[in-house]
Amino acid sequence: MMQANEAVASQSEQALEQLVEAIDQLGRRQQRVSLGDMQQEIGERSFGPFLFLPAIVELSPAGGIPGVPTLLGIIVSIFAVQMLLGRRSFWMPAFLSRRTLDGDKLHAALRKVKPVVRYMDRVVRPRWQWLTRKPFIQLVALSSIAAAASVPPLEVLPFASSLPFSAIALLGLGVITRDGVLTVAGMVAAVSALVLVAWVLLG
Repeated sequence: MMQANEAVASQSEQALEQLVEAIDQLGRRQQRVSLGDMQQEIGERSFGPFLFLPAIVELSPAGGIPGVPTLLGIIVSIFAVQMLLGRRSFWMPAFLSRRTLDGDKLHAALRKVKPVVRYMDRVVRPRWQWLTRKPFIQLVALSSIAAAASVPPLEVLPFASSLPFSAIALLGLGVITRDGVLTVAGMVAAVSALVLVAWVLLG
């Protein structure tokens, strides 16, 4: 049993590293990388990566560009709503699928986060997997939507949008690796982001 669990954990970790590497290779091969290209590379049934990847991009230096956090929040919301509705595969509107990123900048951003991903590979493993399945996956979706909704008000504060995107990264990573502990951490971080928004708006 222990060997089986270790094998599953190894597969999850490999999947995470392969995910980042696959998108990184797109950035190295193409001058411009569209969201449609990423969708084709990842597959239409992978909700977790489309929570995790926008969050990682926002947490990189690219997230400091005005307007980028809000755009990424919209992308997260589109996928999270489809998760909430229980869709088996996700749909991306044409205006989003045609949006492109500079390949060199995408490669540079992912190169910076690769050490973080390698660290995650050592600590994440399938735990409390029931939290990453229905009906609890709907809580993950709701938490992602709440975190994404908190992004626009927080753009007025330098780096404040990193909190909701940290929540989204944890939620996406939890779904990818079937780690319910990470999804709980992501939900707590999403609630913290909403509290921060309330403080910004009411303070």
